[in-house]
Amino acid sequence: MEHIENDNQFQGLRVNKGIGEQPTVNPYLNNFKRFKRKSYTVAEYVDGILKGNISILSQAVTLIESSKPEHQIIAQQVIEKCLPYSGNSVRVGITGVPGAGKSTSIDAFGMHILKDNCKLAVLAIDPSSEVTKGSILGDKTRMEQLAVQKNAFIRPSPSAGSLGGVARKTRETIVLCEAAGFDRIIVETVGVGQSETAVHSMVDFFLLIQLAGTGDELQGIKRGIMEMADGIVINKADGSNIEKAKLAQSHFKNALHLFPLPESGWQPKVLTYSGYYGIGISEVWNMIDEYVAFVKKNEHFRHRRNEQSKFWMYETINEKLKSNFYNNPTIQAELKDCEQQVLSSRMSSFIAANKVLDTYLKQS
Repeated sequence: MEHIENDNQFQGLRVNKGIGEQPTVNPYLNNFKRFKRKSYTVAEYVDGILKGNISILSQAVTLIESSKPEHQIIAQQVIEKCLPYSGNSVRVGITGVPGAGKSTSIDAFGMHILKDNCKLAVLAIDPSSEVTKGSILGDKTRMEQLAVQKNAFIRPSPSAGSLGGVARKTRETIVLCEAAGFDRIIVETVGVGQSETAVHSMVDFFLLIQLAGTGDELQGIKRGIMEMADGIVINKADGSNIEKAKLAQSHFKNALHLFPLPESGWQPKVLTYSGYYGIGISEVWNMIDEYVAFVKKNEHFRHRRNEQSKFWMYETINEKLKSNFYNNPTIQAELKDCEQQVLSSRMSSFIAANKVLDTYLKQS
């Protein structure tokens, strides 16, 4: 195509020829060797984990989170061999409403912990979208200081619509992290909701992060999460918000006095701090250390872990039964038939459920 700008009368102007449409796929792609992650044997996984190899630990956690049966077989064998080397950490669960500053607080807590030459693993459960089924997994980006520390391991995991399933996988991940030498484990929940019960059943200390201005004593009493907390901390106690934080501290203290004393014998404390400015961080962690020493002395520490092990045995049984039920071909066909009858109002939901269960039990 000729351009008028290329005429001699337009000195100093020139239009170069453009390039043709480029292929959407790199034509040289096949010339490069595709990256393939190395596969390890069970013995290699265990040996790498015990030596503290973060890369192998990460791959082992990926196996735990995988839904493929062949991956689950390997993962369970690795967990079984790592189990004798686990149990030597202090496990802390952290929860709070979205925006309470959980990730920022963990960053500050983590830097405080690492000063004592400890090794810290942070397991963050990230909520998955009900629409796209995807997760941002962005909690690590808020832990800017902690993310670059060699003695810190941060692993975000998607909830994938199954809080119980992810909680089980998180508990198994704790075993691997402890075997790898991490003596402090922090589990961050997706936020106040159904996941709290599951996370409470795998940690030694359950910390609830609150904000000022979220209600008075009555609101505190109504929240079931308060009964599970071993400690409550009011975040963002800085600047002009200090007085509000102190007022919230007073409200929560009054609410806690109306609850019966926990089985551990420990009276939960309420503290204020600022995760962003690093104010009051040492006081919060001193409270956790004080609690651990208290429950180890009265033997509740061991009792709680034994109860947690029993809890997860039954949870695993329930999950296996549920999986076996829904993957049964006969039950799948029966469910479709009953579902149509329920939708057409020819059968009630309860009768349909009993019919399917009767079919399953007759097969067993």
